[in-house]
Amino acid sequence: MLKLTDKVALVMGCGSVAQGWGNGRAMAVLMARQGAKIFGTDLNLANAEDTRQIIEAEGHSATIMQCDSTRAEAVEQAVKACMAQHGRIDILVNNVGLSQPGGPVDMSEATWDAQFEINLKGAFLACKHVLPIMRQQGAGSVINVSSVAGMRYVGKPQVAYAAAKAALIQFTKTTAVIHAAEGIRLNCVVPGLMQTPLLDNLVQKYAQGDSEGFLARRNNQVPMKYMGSAWDTAHAALFLAADESRYVTGTEIVVDGGLIACTP
Repeated sequence: MLKLTDKVALVMGCGSVAQGWGNGRAMAVLMARQGAKIFGTDLNLANAEDTRQIIEAEGHSATIMQCDSTRAEAVEQAVKACMAQHGRIDILVNNVGLSQPGGPVDMSEATWDAQFEINLKGAFLACKHVLPIMRQQGAGSVINVSSVAGMRYVGKPQVAYAAAKAALIQFTKTTAVIHAAEGIRLNCVVPGLMQTPLLDNLVQKYAQGDSEGFLARRNNQVPMKYMGSAWDTAHAALFLAADESRYVTGTEIVVDGGLIACTP
């Protein structure tokens, strides 16, 4: 089950900000293990290279290139490069994102704009260039990575990130309906409080460096009493990429240990 044999997966944001397993790296590696040919992009080429080395060391196929997902020409070039190598794109994963703290009073306009560029525009640009390919193929699965912050206030003042991730969910739903009759499916994976290499950055932004206290609070917020991992995100994405989810579109899989269910 959940085999991706001979499918081509374009993973936007396939790296990890540090050694370890971020969502993008885990998704790319898991899809490769299930038979997909990975074409991965990342703003930081070194991070993408680490992912490529892991995939190839396990005997699977991966190609990487640098890409700024907020730039239309860069996204178009990445899609063209993937097509030039593989001739098709069966799976598109939009995993690019970044959280900055602040509410509307203290947040700069530049930060607000940048948050929507990173967390929403990148998915729009990738879909703009990949959906026509999937339409011609008569099939395809798009997986956008949102966040529980787009559904609830989960304890961090991050108004632009929350708004952009909420918009990404509705972008996914609307686009899924538009393309449903063409054999193209679009869904969101919605991670909750996850223990990934990004945590070090979050500690500095939201907890003034108090790593121990920050981790304890996050674990305690979750009904299951522990944070998830990038592999939890990856397994949800794998289901949405595989043929077993052929009748699933325009929805989201929340991967949060019950957080949303207990948050008003």
